[in-house]
Amino acid sequence: MSKLKRRIMVLFITLGIIVAVLFGVGYLILHSPSFGALPSGARLERILHSPNYRDGRFQNRYPMSQGMQPSSMGDRIKILWKFLFDRPDNIRPVDSIPVVRHDLKKLDRSEDLIVWFGHSGYLLQMDGVRYLIDPVFVEGAPFGISNAFFKGTQVFDVADLPEIDYLVISHDHWDHLDYHVAKELQSRVRKVYTGLGVGAHLERWGYRPDQIVELDWGESTPTAEGGRVHCLPTQHLSGRGLTSSQSLWASFVLQGPKHSVYVGGDGGFGPHYAEIGKQFPQLDLAILENGQYNKENWSGIHMLPEHLGETMQALGAKRFLTVHHAKFALAMHPWKEPLQNAKRLRDEKGFPILMPRLGDIVHYTDSTFTTDDWWEKLD
Repeated sequence: MSKLKRRIMVLFITLGIIVAVLFGVGYLILHSPSFGALPSGARLERILHSPNYRDGRFQNRYPMSQGMQPSSMGDRIKILWKFLFDRPDNIRPVDSIPVVRHDLKKLDRSEDLIVWFGHSGYLLQMDGVRYLIDPVFVEGAPFGISNAFFKGTQVFDVADLPEIDYLVISHDHWDHLDYHVAKELQSRVRKVYTGLGVGAHLERWGYRPDQIVELDWGESTPTAEGGRVHCLPTQHLSGRGLTSSQSLWASFVLQGPKHSVYVGGDGGFGPHYAEIGKQFPQLDLAILENGQYNKENWSGIHMLPEHLGETMQALGAKRFLTVHHAKFALAMHPWKEPLQNAKRLRDEKGFPILMPRLGDIVHYTDSTFTTDDWWEKLD
């Protein structure tokens, strides 16, 4: 065999080894615990009978118009490349985000309040019951590259939390369902309320089947304290690995004997908001996505600024809190923009929008709560 042929053979063998190693590493990563599990058995059977599961995946209630569809894999790669290597400087703050620290374990359970942890995580007390919604206290996504926390915001942890009654997970995306946090919470929550299929992740992470309540859109279930959890539609997607939309994304109304709160999760604008507002005309608080939008590719699955006021009008809640911002950047807009948009709706349109700092204790039934425009002082 000539030297040239030997070199070519060595080259091909080397390339084959590299490819095999890459596939092996990729396989191990995708099957690591943090990626969760796909539904199977009785859970999958229930999903297959859902009217919202068609053509091998969960579908949105309302079809998205042309140009509002989720991007192709090629487009996603382009977006990710631009986000990682060609993103503007102002999508992340230079300064530290101000955070208010309280001893949350000393909260009076009888007070109706909310504490926002940044992005879409918050602690909610209503009618003597404590709910924890979409907590993310650890950088993930899944490798900490795309959602590194803003400076100053990584101050909360599971150890800081008071006793929690119910964990609510809107969907299984990494910025809403964190493996490490979920594992730590397993022994500290009585039940988890979430959409169909999400329980597969939770069971892999050590949750007992009797801890998990999975709901389809339009279903509701009672709580031990005499309230109800209503599972409602939203326009979004789900998925933690290469598979998409195998678990259900959802919004919720948490209803107590005296009060009710809308948990919006992630989702684009649609007729469902007017339907929810009509079904629940006495919402004390509505929590809406506001941030990490991309008009070119995600306009059908994330709330755009021009639709935020229309959504508030449709829901008709007594007060609003906007989330999905101020902790990490997942889109290309300036980090302040969601806050500035909410301020404009509050000041110019008169919407009763709460705009707390991270960690503020907000009594959402108290109309006298105010705060300064804290973000305007930051670069």
